[in-house]
Amino acid sequence: MSTLERARCRAGAHPLAVDAVIAAGALVCMVVSSFAVPHGAHGVAWGIRTPDPLSLLLMTLAAAALVFRRYAPKTVLAVTGAASVVECVTGDPRAPVAMAAVIALFTVAATTDRRTTVWAGLLTMTVLTTAAMVAGPLPWYAQENLAIFAWTGIGATAGDAVRSRRAVVQAIRERAERAERTREEEARRRVAEERLRIARDLHDVVAHHIALVNVQAGVAAHVMDKRPDQAKEALGHVREASRSALNELRATVGLLRQSGDPEAPTEPAPGLHVLDELADTFRNAGLQVEVARADQGTTLPAAVDLAAYRIVQEALTNVQKHAGPEAKAEVSVVRVGPRIEVTVLDNGSGDDTAPEEGGGHGLLGMRERVTALRGTLTTGPRYGGGFRVHAILPVKTDTDDRTSDRTGDRTNGRAKGRAAALGDSV
Repeated sequence: MSTLERARCRAGAHPLAVDAVIAAGALVCMVVSSFAVPHGAHGVAWGIRTPDPLSLLLMTLAAAALVFRRYAPKTVLAVTGAASVVECVTGDPRAPVAMAAVIALFTVAATTDRRTTVWAGLLTMTVLTTAAMVAGPLPWYAQENLAIFAWTGIGATAGDAVRSRRAVVQAIRERAERAERTREEEARRRVAEERLRIARDLHDVVAHHIALVNVQAGVAAHVMDKRPDQAKEALGHVREASRSALNELRATVGLLRQSGDPEAPTEPAPGLHVLDELADTFRNAGLQVEVARADQGTTLPAAVDLAAYRIVQEALTNVQKHAGPEAKAEVSVVRVGPRIEVTVLDNGSGDDTAPEEGGGHGLLGMRERVTALRGTLTTGPRYGGGFRVHAILPVKTDTDDRTSDRTGDRTNGRAKGRAAALGDSV
């Protein structure tokens, strides 16, 4: 930020102080100018004439009114205009009190609309110029009278120009903000539509083939003992349907990949069965990790198993990044009723022990995984230092329960129907 921009920011933060400085400067200019003789023997002369006490009082009153020009511009214009009229009529020699009226008129033009500016400018020019020409001590054609007309017109025009420029700048800023907001909303809308389309495609691809696999597997199980040839044929259909499902699933997910993305892994997805290997990788990197497990014999769904592994992995990564060189981490996996609880603690000896709640892509990723499985995630600093990540995941998801119930019923019904049809054909 430049020096000029910093000065503008400070001025915007203290407008009353700025107006007080402007009023003081106007008062100094009016007082100094009142001592000058514009038509001396050798041009402008100084120190020859002295304003009377009433002129000094009017100059002070007009300058004091300028302090409040931002809060009541029309009132300040009326006060300074009245002081200028009184000075034009009674001042002998005349003092430049009209300078305050010009500043007030500029403020009115800069802070109101053009219609108000036109009427205020015409009224101020007419009243001040008429008072100076008709009731003033100088001839009506004097240069000072014409100067009042010119300066009031300049004040109104300059204020209107400033107001117009501010309006243009504000319109440009609002247009840019609206365009940015519209662009972000459009991007979010397209992302949502793309996610919905991909989810619909995945459902259509997988649901058909999995239903076919389910029916054929039920037929094979039903006729395995009595008709092994029919069971073998059903298993062949299962194999073909599963292969087709994998191919179409790979093609659909491939739409999300970009040219620089790595190839899909061929090994199984990681889970808690490789938790010790994960801890060893962090120990080799210098992080002290202790693992405690009380979930022996628990078989987790693939999604839950992967989510638990990723939570531990991301939490240990945050510990290694933020908790300092002497950090220690504790990982616990406990089976509690129909849920499994994953906890990662660290002692947080570093200056920046962990990302704040809700911040960082790592914590967001954890929360999205847990929410998708209808679990709960709690993250936050520990008392005395360190950070805590605690996730509660269901051992069986609601989707698994509903799917198993529906597929079991449909399998039994369809298998019996297929077996009866095969028996009739034989």
